[in-house]
Amino acid sequence: MNKHSILFIGLDTHKEFNEVAYIEEHRGAQPVHLGRFSSSKVAVQKLVRQFESKYPGATLHFVYEAGPCGYWIYRLITSLGHCCYVVAPSLIPKKPGEKIKTDKRDALKLAKLLKSEDLTPIYVPEPEDEAVRDLSRAREVAMKDLKDAKYQLKALLLRNNINYKGTANWSQKHLRWLTELVLPHPAQHIVLQEFLQTITERISRLERLDNELTHHVHQWRYYPVVKAIQAMRGVRLLVATGVVAELGDLTRFDHPRKLMSYLGLVPSEHSSGGKRHIGAITKCGNGRARRLLVEGAHTYRYAANISTDMQKRHEGLPKDIIDIAWKAQLRLCKRYKKMIAKGKHYNLVVTAIAREMIAYIWAIAKEVVLTPVNTKLRLARVPA
Repeated sequence: MNKHSILFIGLDTHKEFNEVAYIEEHRGAQPVHLGRFSSSKVAVQKLVRQFESKYPGATLHFVYEAGPCGYWIYRLITSLGHCCYVVAPSLIPKKPGEKIKTDKRDALKLAKLLKSEDLTPIYVPEPEDEAVRDLSRAREVAMKDLKDAKYQLKALLLRNNINYKGTANWSQKHLRWLTELVLPHPAQHIVLQEFLQTITERISRLERLDNELTHHVHQWRYYPVVKAIQAMRGVRLLVATGVVAELGDLTRFDHPRKLMSYLGLVPSEHSSGGKRHIGAITKCGNGRARRLLVEGAHTYRYAANISTDMQKRHEGLPKDIIDIAWKAQLRLCKRYKKMIAKGKHYNLVVTAIAREMIAYIWAIAKEVVLTPVNTKLRLARVPA
């Protein structure tokens, strides 16, 4: 192998081991199964050195599937000066007749597809960005757990025909009323007390995560983008943080239509000959970011207006960003009203508004200048 050749290496990653295969770049080359190696940091470094010594001067390209093992292999290999790609399992081509799947075959297949350029790499966030994303997701999980506990308590009361006569559920008055309840059977009263204790604990957990998220977001490198897109209607701190944490660098998309497609907000299409059928949205890509945008789109059912809270969010922002946000509000409120007047389904209207919202968010993100990350200084914080 000459010094200018390329070696394509496929890794089928698992918790305890990695299956490795490689293929050379010359025409007619067949993939070679190298074997099974430990998934520890030392073993991966040893594997890279093995390829470097066996094929001196060759360019090494590694690839593996995205999964529960995370991105530490990508960061480790790139920190050693080699190319590494992470691909989504759903985007890997598969033959209809393929009924046998093994770790060895997966590694060989990845190496062959990387050589033929049939794989599309995904965006890998920086460690700091991934940490904020984990915190944002943890806050969402805490919110869901709190709602589940509240539903279980309300179901207990409904089964016993106990109704609250007040107006606001889960207010301080409502919680005091719950603590004063006495159910018919002592066993049911124990269940009530356990539910109340669970709700109290989960409220405290949610408050802690809210405080930590606010603290870390203000120190995040993407905070200028988070602050800027809050100029949009329906986008406050939690929605802005969630969208940016899930999508990362929005400017990597050279056109907003590509971002819409990435989020699965574009309609599916099945056309053949003279027939053209437009279906529901594709729902591919990041589902959480799509859901957050749909939540924010509901606010455009009201007339365009700058509220006091929105005015506070505009403070300190450049005029260009405020103008984009106001232009978006005028257009989206008008479009919402127009589509509803045409008799469109409510869910279809909200989805269409969310699709245009991300285009304006992209335009705002383009106005924010961030300091680029120096990948050479990136530390590979991976398990030993």
